[in-house]
Amino acid sequence: MQLQQLISLVLILHWMEDADCQHHASKHKHCQGGCLTCSQHNGCLSCMPKLFFHLERDGMRQIGVCLASCPKGFFGTRSPEKNDCSKCGTECDTCFDKNFCTRCRAGSYLHKGKCQESCPDELVPSDAKRECVPRLAACPADCDSCLNSDICTRCMPGHYLLHDQCHSVCPEEFEPSEQLMECIPSVPCEVEEWSKWGPCLRIGKTRLREETRTRRVLQNPSLQGKPCPATSEKRECFTKRKKCGKKEKASRNGDQKNCNNRKGNAEGSRERKRKREREMGDREEAENRNKTEQRRRRAQSRDSGTV
Repeated sequence: MQLQQLISLVLILHWMEDADCQHHASKHKHCQGGCLTCSQHNGCLSCMPKLFFHLERDGMRQIGVCLASCPKGFFGTRSPEKNDCSKCGTECDTCFDKNFCTRCRAGSYLHKGKCQESCPDELVPSDAKRECVPRLAACPADCDSCLNSDICTRCMPGHYLLHDQCHSVCPEEFEPSEQLMECIPSVPCEVEEWSKWGPCLRIGKTRLREETRTRRVLQNPSLQGKPCPATSEKRECFTKRKKCGKKEKASRNGDQKNCNNRKGNAEGSRERKRKREREMGDREEAENRNKTEQRRRRAQSRDSGTV
C-alpha cells in the first residue's frame, strides 16, 4: 500500500512539473516548439531528437532555440548527448565544419575549403561565386584575359574593350581602335562661326548676282565621328546702282569697276553715233555732188544740141 502511494506521488509530481513547463512555454515567447525542456527566461534548455540547439541574441541576453538546421555562419555537430550549432571561422560565410568553409565572406575567395584574399597563379577570383576558379571559366564572354569575372583586360579577336567589358560593336559615340583593340571616344567635327557675307558679285555674263560666306574647320572628325557641315554658303543678292563719278560712294561691292565699264560703254556708243553721223553726211554730200554733176551734164547736152 505504501509503495502504491509512493508511485502515485511521483507520477503526480512529474505531471505537475511537466504542466508547469508547458504553462511557462505557452506564456513566454522563448519557449517554442521543438524544446524538450525550457526556461521562462532562457528559452529552450534542450531540444527534441534531431534538432540543433542554438543560442540567439535577444538584446543583452542569449535565448536558446531548437532548429532543424543551423543558421548562416554556423555548422551543426551531433553527439549522443546533444546536437549543437557551432560558429564558423570569421572569414567564412557558410562552412562544413570549423576548418572547412563552403562560401566566403565578400572580399575573400574559396580555395580548397579556405578563404583567401588572393588566388594562386593558375586561378582567378570569381566575385559571383566568391571562389578561385580556372582563368577561362572566370572571364566574361568574349574575354581573352581578365582579373576576375567582372573585369576583362583583353578581348577575343573581333571584339573591343570598353569599361572592362568586350563589345563586338562599339556603343554610340565610340568607335573601334584596331591598334588598341578598344572602343575609343569618337571625335566630332568642329567649325567656327560663319564669316560676314562677301561682296555681291555678278554670276558670269548673266544679270544675276550672289554673295558668299564661309567658315573654317577647327577640328577634323575621326573615322566615325560626326562629319563636318558645309563650310561655304551662297545666296542671291541685289545691288542699288550708284551714280558714277563719285568714287568714294562707288567703291563698295565692285561698283567702281561697273561704273568704269558703263562709262566706257557710253563713250563707245557716242563715238559710234558720231561715226554714223559722219558717214551719213559723207553719203549725202556725195549724193549731192552726183546730182549736181548730172544736172551739169544734162545742161551741156542740151546746149550742144541747140548749136
